[in-house]
Amino acid sequence: MSVSASLPPSTLSASFPVAPSSPASVAAPTQAELLDFVRRTAADAALIASLPLDPEGRTWVRLEGPGGSEAWLIGWPPGTGTGWHDHADSVGAFLTARGTLKEYSLAARLPTDGWRTLELTDGVDRSRTLSAGRGRSFGRHHVHEVLNESAGEHAVSVHAYYPPLPRIRRYSRTGQVLRLEQVERPEDWQ
Repeated sequence: MSVSASLPPSTLSASFPVAPSSPASVAAPTQAELLDFVRRTAADAALIASLPLDPEGRTWVRLEGPGGSEAWLIGWPPGTGTGWHDHADSVGAFLTARGTLKEYSLAARLPTDGWRTLELTDGVDRSRTLSAGRGRSFGRHHVHEVLNESAGEHAVSVHAYYPPLPRIRRYSRTGQVLRLEQVERPEDWQ
């Protein structure tokens, strides 16, 4: 299985209108509101079908998220994934609109800065299978990797983050050792 190591992914840049969200408010969107947004957006069959799919690399388009959030529609060819990463200070939500994605995550609060290598304790690994219509929200500093483990089917998902991604930290993992490899900023993927 090949695993791509970039998120957000791809070669496509466009804006697609999405169903309007609730009127703008001064409050930041909550994880529940972000999950509701990705759920409603994933239900837009025409939008999901409009995403060009590349047989070898992930594709994406940026969407207008609720309350100033950053949102993405992402296509996942078979065998692709994100690698281990977190979204730093952003909370987020994502939902599979088509196909099936697998999320591996850590049920541990990691230090936010000042480290390069950590040894993880037993019992921190979690996994969940997210078939079409299933999703999840997550808090700040949530370390995970997302994969399309299918041998032949593309997956499509919708993601939203607030505040808009200030950085993404990428990790490598060997057994129980997690190593910070790089920090990406918005200019690295937009």
